[in-house]
Amino acid sequence: MPLLKVFYEDWQMECCGTPFAVGDEVAWKLVAYGAGARRENTGYGAEAWVENHGGPDRPTAGRVHAVDLVREEYRCHLPDPVPEGEGEGVVVLRGTGRGLEPVPGTVTLEPADGCPRWFEEVDRGTVDGLGRVRRTRGALVTLDAPDTAHLLRP
Repeated sequence: MPLLKVFYEDWQMECCGTPFAVGDEVAWKLVAYGAGARRENTGYGAEAWVENHGGPDRPTAGRVHAVDLVREEYRCHLPDPVPEGEGEGVVVLRGTGRGLEPVPGTVTLEPADGCPRWFEEVDRGTVDGLGRVRRTRGALVTLDAPDTAHLLRP
């Protein structure tokens, strides 16, 4: 069977996915990278991604041959602390977004027996005044897929 590299993004799994393991039979709606749909990520070497919110009319069926969890480190600006004595009786509005920015060269692929439903984020402390977190971005799956002719391709 032909092997197909597929990226299953963390948010797609956490929203609407079903965890799977090596050896499982799966049927996913897949879209080929570059098939007229823009993605924020690069797919980490995948040829297609899982699309739980649209995609082709029919799913691609196959057996999970291997799973690598994709982890990446990010830096972010830490919120400014409220100075002592300030804020008493006063409403102080501060931005809540962290503005995560990938740290070049920190992507790792870690072999796993399967894909979890929920992905982890680990606080790595502070480096040069910026916060650091390590996030699991999703799973890079090697899929034994006999029929991929219906995939949306560029």
